[in-house]
This record gives sequence, structure tokens and C-alpha cells, in this order.
Amino acid sequence: MSVAAIAAAPFDRWGRTTGVDDKHMQIGEVAARTELSLRTIRHYEEIGLVVPSARSQGGFRLYTESDVARLMVVRRMKPLGFTLEQMGDLLDATDHLDALDETSHAGEREPFLGRVKSYEQAAADKIEELRVQLARAEEFAATLRSRLEPKAPAARPAKEPAALP
Repeated sequence: MSVAAIAAAPFDRWGRTTGVDDKHMQIGEVAARTELSLRTIRHYEEIGLVVPSARSQGGFRLYTESDVARLMVVRRMKPLGFTLEQMGDLLDATDHLDALDETSHAGEREPFLGRVKSYEQAAADKIEELRVQLARAEEFAATLRSRLEPKAPAARPAKEPAALP
């Protein structure tokens, strides 16, 4: 490797060259960006949900921005209660839509658009459920706070003046 190539090569946190170009990231960087564990990312690969775009000469997984975007879809679906199968179905539908261009026949796009629309509606429904849960949680916390705040002493009734003889 030439000196110029070494100087231009990306480095890991220990100063070693990674051999990764500007278009690819290793799994550690992807994990940091997506806030997913290495184990989770590897599991998603094993089940075919998100597969790295390439491998380095040393066999390391290499990911692109597109791979990171797919992982972010999965990460956003998970807390909404979608199953891994549903996540795969949505990714499949969006992959098909991305593969079709605007000149494609509407009939080709419609089934995939319908699938995406059903997931959008399911997400909207879940968001509404979460808003209700959040409102209840906030009411509960307010109730607890009100119990913790010292109460002002009750006003004592004023003494009536003594009757004059």
C-alpha cells in the first residue's frame, strides 16, 4: 500500500487502518449510529432482515447508508410492537417500490403501496394508544406529586369577639 493510500485510509479508534472506504462502515460504527447492539445487528443478518452490503478482505461486515436506513426502520418498528415478520414484510414492500420507477404501471405499484399504507395505519393506531398511555402516566405522576407536596395548613376560624356585658 502506498504512503498516500495509507494516509487517505480511514482509521479505527486505535489508529489502525480499517480498509473501509467512505461508502462503507463496519458493524461497530453502525451499532453506534443505530443504537443497536452488535448482537442484535448480527441476529437481524442471520434472519435475513438486514444483510450487510459487502465484506472486507478480512471478512468483516460492511454496511452502507442504505443498510443503516433499513436498520433504523427496524429499530423504529420494534417499540411499536411489530413482529420481525412484519418488519421483513414492510422492508420487502419498500424494496419492491424502490425497484419500480415512476414510469411503472400503477398496477405494479399498488399492492406494495397497499402494504406500506397498512403499516402506516398500524403505526398511527399504536401512536394513539401510546398517547393515551402517556396521558394516564402523566396523570398518575401528578397525583403522586400532589401527595408529596406539603399542604397549606387549614385556615382556623377567627375567634368571635367576646360578648359585651
